[in-house]
Amino acid sequence: MSTARPANKPRHVRASDLRAAAALAVQATHAITGITEGVHQSVWRTLGASHGATPAHTTGLTGLVYQGIHGVTALIGRGLASALTRLEPLLQGVEDQSDESPERLAVIAALNGVMGDRLAASNNPLSLPMTLRLPEQSTQDRQGPEANLASNLMLTNAEPKLLLVIHGLCMNDLQWTTQRQDHSLNHASSLANALGYTPVYLRYNSGLHVSQNAQTLAQQLEALVARWPTALSQITVLAHSMGGLLIRSALFYASQAGLTWPERVKHIVFLGTPHHGAPLERAGNWVDELLGSTPYSRPFAKLGQLRSAGVTDLRYGHLLDVDWQGHDRFRRQPDRRQPVPLPERIACYAVAATTATKRGSLADRLLGDGLVPLPSALGQHADPARCLVFAPSHQMVLYNTHHMQLLSSPLVTRQLLLWLA
Repeated sequence: MSTARPANKPRHVRASDLRAAAALAVQATHAITGITEGVHQSVWRTLGASHGATPAHTTGLTGLVYQGIHGVTALIGRGLASALTRLEPLLQGVEDQSDESPERLAVIAALNGVMGDRLAASNNPLSLPMTLRLPEQSTQDRQGPEANLASNLMLTNAEPKLLLVIHGLCMNDLQWTTQRQDHSLNHASSLANALGYTPVYLRYNSGLHVSQNAQTLAQQLEALVARWPTALSQITVLAHSMGGLLIRSALFYASQAGLTWPERVKHIVFLGTPHHGAPLERAGNWVDELLGSTPYSRPFAKLGQLRSAGVTDLRYGHLLDVDWQGHDRFRRQPDRRQPVPLPERIACYAVAATTATKRGSLADRLLGDGLVPLPSALGQHADPARCLVFAPSHQMVLYNTHHMQLLSSPLVTRQLLLWLA
């Protein structure tokens, strides 16, 4: 008597993770060695000793020891990378074809948010490529062009209305679905079922600069619209947190490049978007300055400076290349952003939250939703040139609500249906 083969369980680990982990271990060894040498040299400097190639490097025999550690680490790293690259196809040949687990993707997405720029620069396999996905593709293991709707010619059962769904920092497309007591909730699915949208989810490396991701998104949307199998009547965007900055930047660059997809955008809903930045990143910048203020603590400032370009963009809400190019992103400096107003012909909506029980200037400014202050989420700014003007009827404020609860609130779903009906 034959028995049915059990379904493959989603995988938490892939063959390429070995090479990725080895690369991270090598980078960590270099970083720790650099910090140790910096502290060592700081102590020697107080005794009047000279330094090496830079004030953070030792000299003489001590310097040779640290150089040796870096050299051996690099040699081991190259050897591991070469061996694992050759071994990887063999391991992939024996691993099953089950989907990747939501837990694995959540960890990788968080890692991309924290240090995704470094992952991309080192071609680490854990760096997430930007892909546009249908709901049924979201758990698929594939990465790269073959997983990307913008590269595929056919979309099945596509509606004339596209709902673009963009996640925030350290997150991924699967996290739009949240589990409640007896059911799951997904704002995009609710909109699709009630209003006839085809939802398309964006997955991206949130550790890159917002402007870098935006320029890639602008081109991918142009390709997607060109391949849409029906006459596309409108695009609605639902964006959470950093995702709101990303779509504003993408619209700017699409306009600069003369792309056509912005003409079809009718609505944008921002959920907890830090239009004018978030205090958590400003606190990180203050810690950088504090650690760098004394010789003994200065080497440890490198730890804070591991945070990604995407994270530092949230200090003020950078949208454009000119906002960050030519500046040391870890130095304290005033807000130099080029103002980018809301697009005039697109209906824009803002959903903001506060953990407080009622409105109050102090709670709004200090608490907000735990990550984003209320004025930032509503586009309000002391400088009129930077204010984003949302009509009063296009604003919603939730109380006793945290930043992440914006994804699981039935009140948000209800309001979205009212706005977009």
